[in-house]
Amino acid sequence: MIFQKTKIEGVYIIEPELKTDDRGFFTRTFCKDELSKLGIEFTIVQANVSFSKKRGTLRGMHFQNDPKAEGKIVQCLKGAVYDVVVDLRKNSKTYGQWVAEELTHNDKKMLLVPKGLAQGFQTLSDDCELQYFMSEFYHPDYASGVRWDDPFFNITWPIENPILSEKDKSWPLIKQV
Repeated sequence: MIFQKTKIEGVYIIEPELKTDDRGFFTRTFCKDELSKLGIEFTIVQANVSFSKKRGTLRGMHFQNDPKAEGKIVQCLKGAVYDVVVDLRKNSKTYGQWVAEELTHNDKKMLLVPKGLAQGFQTLSDDCELQYFMSEFYHPDYASGVRWDDPFFNITWPIENPILSEKDKSWPLIKQV
């Protein structure tokens, strides 16, 4: 596995190393030892899959509040998405900044999102499927989010007029959180 740092501390793009032959490929999508060598402690307690039918669907920006904050490792299993991570850690040098990465089923890349950050994505094709390895169980009472179009973050999304759930439309601006 190849780990590429981003401008936000703790956020990594993970490129799996495919072992290929005429039958197909084999790769690891998680290795606790390799994460530990980078000083990252990540235990998977839950795995989730999301499916989005239409290109332009936007899901986010989601996180869980303390004491149930969650880390995620996100991978696109089908289709292509523009995945965005926003730093919400108030004491961070990159507070309020965001990074984005295109994840596709072809490149198999993953995004490691530590606790304290919001994550969301926009589908770049129809029929997108994402897998999430989670470091914390889902707790509805701690689930939260911030607006995808919050001017404080000024995120550049690739597709205008996204398809949104009512919940994602109504997340507060960061100044209200």
